[in-house]
Amino acid sequence: MAARDYGQHCGVTRALELVGERWALLIVRDLLVGPRRYGELAAGLPRIPSNVLATRLKELQEAGILRRAPRSRVIVYELTPYGRELEPVVLAMGAWGFRALGEPRDEQVLTPDALTMTLRTTFRPEVAAALPATAYAARVGHAGLLIHVHGPSLAVTRGDGDADLAFTAGPGIHRVIAGELAPDDAITSGAVEVLHGRADLFGRFAATFHLAA
Repeated sequence: MAARDYGQHCGVTRALELVGERWALLIVRDLLVGPRRYGELAAGLPRIPSNVLATRLKELQEAGILRRAPRSRVIVYELTPYGRELEPVVLAMGAWGFRALGEPRDEQVLTPDALTMTLRTTFRPEVAAALPATAYAARVGHAGLLIHVHGPSLAVTRGDGDADLAFTAGPGIHRVIAGELAPDDAITSGAVEVLHGRADLFGRFAATFHLAA
């Protein structure tokens, strides 16, 4: 199945043969958020050529990492239990890569699924447990994310709803999470725009989602 054969009998080598091809882990990242239709996967990875997406889905399915499943008369792709075992790997890679993000380039975008995984990666349950339960609504492009923090528990879902604080989120929000941009400065500079709610709650957000040094 693997497009590459590294000629080594090793677990790391085999993992790279299964998910090391370009775009494969990003497909897994988005499916860790939830099942997706083909079009939803394509929309979440705007630069992936359609033939490459089709090839990767076929390869990942043959490897037992994902499967096609009927949902409400449509076909979605979802991770198998074997595929879901990649979640701690993806989260660890996200935390590792976060430290080298640097400034976003003009052509770089932030997708709802990417932000969801960033929030999972940087969530600090020990901090959240000492804070009041809070609901945030983040506007990511044309999509909305509802972020519910209740004690040490985190739930992130697509959609709109009641929230204590609603704000826009673009690539610059990573600077807040990294501790490079203070919450007040993020609002003042326009990196984050408060849509409604108490602006001071963005400081609570920044404390709850923070990449520990």
